[in-house]
Amino acid sequence: MSDGGPSVHASAVKVGPLAVLIRGPSGAGKSRLAFDLIMAGRSGVVDSAILVGDDRVHLATVGHEIAVRPAPLLAGLIEIRGLGIRGCDFVEHATVGLVVDLDADDAERLPPPESLKTTILGVEIPRIPVGRGDSPLPLVVAALTTTKS
Repeated sequence: MSDGGPSVHASAVKVGPLAVLIRGPSGAGKSRLAFDLIMAGRSGVVDSAILVGDDRVHLATVGHEIAVRPAPLLAGLIEIRGLGIRGCDFVEHATVGLVVDLDADDAERLPPPESLKTTILGVEIPRIPVGRGDSPLPLVVAALTTTKS
């Protein structure tokens, strides 16, 4: 993986073998969802979960996958609203397996199949569009722990 991958305003958490990439506008809850996923991993709701990066991460194409790594100056740091910037265990890189878009304009109760995927650097990845005011954690947990019918 090259160090020259683009930096994006996003957070990422490795849940089990793959990372959840969390995107959205400032104040949408990216850090909150990242911490909620880490806590869900600690409580056994999802597979073990560990921070990759918060606020800014780098993406790179590795074969037919997208790798994510923390921005060097922010590695091991996460914002916890009400407490500030805190230290946290983290991993140096992970493969993105799911994208969560917070405050997504195309979020729907029964989303069409095309809205449940996105393309990053030419690689198609499963996606969850989350509407403003909707709680993202239950949707992410459902995506990670259930199968399509």
